[in-house]
Amino acid sequence: MPKRRLVWTLVPTYWAVAAVTALAAAWAGLRVYERSLLEAARADLRARGAFFLTQLNANPAASQEFAALARDYQKATGLRVASVGADRKVAFDSQDRPQELEDILGRGELAAAARGVEHDVLRWHAALDQQVLHMALPIPDEPGAALYLAQPVPALEQGTSAMRKWFLVVGGVMLLLCVPWAARVALGLAGALAPVRQAIDRFAAGQFASRSSVPEPRELSELAESYNRMASLLQNRLSQLLQSNNEQRAVLASMAEGVLAVDSQERVISVNPASSRLLGLDPAQAQGRPLREVIRNADLVRFISRALAGQEPLEADVALHGDRERVLQARGSTLHDATGRPMGAVIVLNDVTDFRRLEDIRRDFVANVSHELKTPVTSIKGFVETLLDGAAKDAEDSERFLRIIAKQSDRLHAIIEDLLSLSKIEQSEDDEDIVLEPAALRGVLESAVHNCESAAADKRIQIELDCPADLTANINPLLLEQAVVNLIDNAIKYSEPERDVQVSTAAESDAIVIHVADHGSGISSEHLPRVFERFYRVDRARSRKLGGTGLGLAIVKHIVQAHRGRVTADSTLGVGSTFTIRLPKPPATALPA
Repeated sequence: MPKRRLVWTLVPTYWAVAAVTALAAAWAGLRVYERSLLEAARADLRARGAFFLTQLNANPAASQEFAALARDYQKATGLRVASVGADRKVAFDSQDRPQELEDILGRGELAAAARGVEHDVLRWHAALDQQVLHMALPIPDEPGAALYLAQPVPALEQGTSAMRKWFLVVGGVMLLLCVPWAARVALGLAGALAPVRQAIDRFAAGQFASRSSVPEPRELSELAESYNRMASLLQNRLSQLLQSNNEQRAVLASMAEGVLAVDSQERVISVNPASSRLLGLDPAQAQGRPLREVIRNADLVRFISRALAGQEPLEADVALHGDRERVLQARGSTLHDATGRPMGAVIVLNDVTDFRRLEDIRRDFVANVSHELKTPVTSIKGFVETLLDGAAKDAEDSERFLRIIAKQSDRLHAIIEDLLSLSKIEQSEDDEDIVLEPAALRGVLESAVHNCESAAADKRIQIELDCPADLTANINPLLLEQAVVNLIDNAIKYSEPERDVQVSTAAESDAIVIHVADHGSGISSEHLPRVFERFYRVDRARSRKLGGTGLGLAIVKHIVQAHRGRVTADSTLGVGSTFTIRLPKPPATALPA
């Protein structure tokens, strides 16, 4: 329902007040005017009564002159004159109706005159249809006797009627003049309030610096000043709240941990960006919705329900299943309001997938290193004990045992060397100490092929190299050579005799590619994702027989990563394998001399 404007509230009020005031003034004026007319009539009647009292002798009924005079007045002015004796009998009546007077002897005015007191009263005379003023005067020197006068006063009614009309006209004019005056006053008040209202509207619209001008009326100026003080206080408070909220949002947005807050009804209160990424949520759509509609992971929902029901902090690991299985470490604690009452729970989620994977890798690495080192050490120890037990006396057995010990020592040395090399590469990769510089690839690849020619010749394998002389990349020549040597060495080991190995390069739009392909036994698809792990072997028995340490491809992977590239493997059983190194393509610069 629309509200009335101030002008339509004040104008009727002012008009009503003016109308009541005009009516009250008119009524009071009429009463005063009637009283003045009545007083004039009383004075006139009293003067006439005094005149008749002077004309009246001791025996009014016997005075012919008095009777004639009274009747003449009766005819001329309508004044009724009568005298009442002390015996309460009408001695004279100018209207010659003494019986009528005797019937009214008990009226107040005659009774008062009989007691020696002048009295008068105004009454409506029905027969005359006008007001009549009745007055009784005591007759001097005759106790109990009274002179009765009755005078119609048409001037009183006529004057009152005329005065009433005049007051109505004046009052109507005043009311008509009051309407524009009241409208002007109301519009003035509304105009004085307009700046305050406009300032409040601007403040409500977000313009917190909006202030009102101070109008002239004292009350309105106090209102405007009160609003300005309130607006300043609210602006300061809002600024503090906004700053605190922005700081909180910045902290939550910069956290690597996901933060999820829910109320006691399991509705989402807030979700920070990290939590949105971990759980795949849209913060705008998730806020305010029930938890079970937003999160589809039953383990996490149960954990949050336990956090809401309990008082102590909780901690558990939650597995997320999707494109890639992840492990989240969840910590839950009760969320309290300003009064300390529980109002929900806050859940902190930390992605520990990589941490758990590194723990698994560390365990596997320790187990593999222990196993790889234990085998040659056990073999060396066994043959040494055999020699000590007397086998050293047999020259043939002694030589055979010593050769085995030497072979196992070489294997142990190779494992240690590879571990040291891998550790050094990883350390340099983490510290970014590896220096990369533009260099021609052909020279590096030729050196790698030359280092492997002896092993290839033993198996009658030819290494084919296809690399343009002008192909360059940002590399560390020694490390890249080591990586290519490891790949060629593996290709030779796992190829049948007289099966060639190809080393080729290609320049793509965004990368320099090095391929090392063989025609060996190949690798089944289930082993391909893990061939670059430490000590991972497709065929453990054959690998040990060929003298592999299980670290060659791991070294290749870390060398390529230090070059900001990646290495992949593609293989088909019975056909062969191709290992591909992709290095970032350098900007077009001239090759230094």
